[in-house]
Amino acid sequence: MKRSLRLPFSFLILVAVFSVLSFRAAVQDSRRRVRRPEVAPPANATLLRLAAVESGEAELRKDVDDLLDGTFPSGHRGVAGWRLRTHLDWRQENHLEVLRRNEPRFPHRLRGPKDYRALPDFRRPLRDWFRRRRFHPGVMSELVELIKRPIDRHHGRPDTKTERYGSCAVVGNSGILLNNDHGGLIDGHDLVIRLNNARVSGYNHKVGSKTGLSFVNSNILHLCARRPGCFCHPYGETVPIVMYICQPVHFLDYAVCNSSHKAPLLITDVRFDMLCARIVKYYSLKTFVDTTGKPPGEWTKVHDEKMFHYSSGMQAVMLALGICDQVSVFGFGKSAEAKHHYHTNQKAELDLHDYEAEYALYRDLVEQPQVIPFLKDFGFKVPPVVFYH
Repeated sequence: MKRSLRLPFSFLILVAVFSVLSFRAAVQDSRRRVRRPEVAPPANATLLRLAAVESGEAELRKDVDDLLDGTFPSGHRGVAGWRLRTHLDWRQENHLEVLRRNEPRFPHRLRGPKDYRALPDFRRPLRDWFRRRRFHPGVMSELVELIKRPIDRHHGRPDTKTERYGSCAVVGNSGILLNNDHGGLIDGHDLVIRLNNARVSGYNHKVGSKTGLSFVNSNILHLCARRPGCFCHPYGETVPIVMYICQPVHFLDYAVCNSSHKAPLLITDVRFDMLCARIVKYYSLKTFVDTTGKPPGEWTKVHDEKMFHYSSGMQAVMLALGICDQVSVFGFGKSAEAKHHYHTNQKAELDLHDYEAEYALYRDLVEQPQVIPFLKDFGFKVPPVVFYH
């Protein structure tokens, strides 16, 4: 080879060798980055601390103690408006003959001896509920035991102990459901969860017709308790019902209705309720700070802390995360043209819910579940979640 060509040729060889080595190093580094576990950014410590503050604890304890002592409210105007009376006064006012002449002031319409026999049974679940009242995010891993196994036993299915449902559809009540024909897609899931007795008839092609679990808040059950036989089965008498308690007095509704139900009437664990409340409050605080630029301490000027609460939909989604391997969510969200509920004419949202904060939580469930506070601290793995809008 001519001397004039040796230097350029040697230079090309060196460049080629360097390129190969650089490429191999880049590939190895890329593989290391892929294998490296995701590290969630630290949650805001101030927001976590404020989210843990629970107001109204003293009032709640007093209400529970009064109910356990046999002192019943004669009206249903909320915690601050209860006028307490003795058990004897309450029973006299709700005597069957009196009920035929006057509208009862107590939130139950007891219609027969069966209802009266069920009355003492409310104390045990109320006592157990309040005794378990402590913050424990690990309850997410107990939901199969608390919810799914009783439902499986009711249907006569084999007891798999830890096995979850393969796929679940949580069907919300937003008017945006009317924009698509998702009925067939919804019914294709192993378990379909519906909220607060929303109508299905006439909307089947939009919302489906299959229901495996009815999720209600205790305000809905309170309305059911006024009906003969505590009828609360728009999806059929064999469909299990899961409810969360809004007020301790609703344990009376539970006692009356539980004796009439052919399917399980389950109460969500209070530890699960507390977890949902803390997560939503954290996202509400974060949304407030991010959108207003104000310090989190001013959050209480916008939200009534004693009335602030998560929505039924949010808790139903959280429930599905604990009992399902895959979760699909329908009818969550809003638009200017859509009604608040697809089956009613309600347009306005409830002030006690912060829907924007809940939407922020839903985005994280889909895109970055590792950043959701409280869940990640106990090693709970969020299953795949898809929201259909």
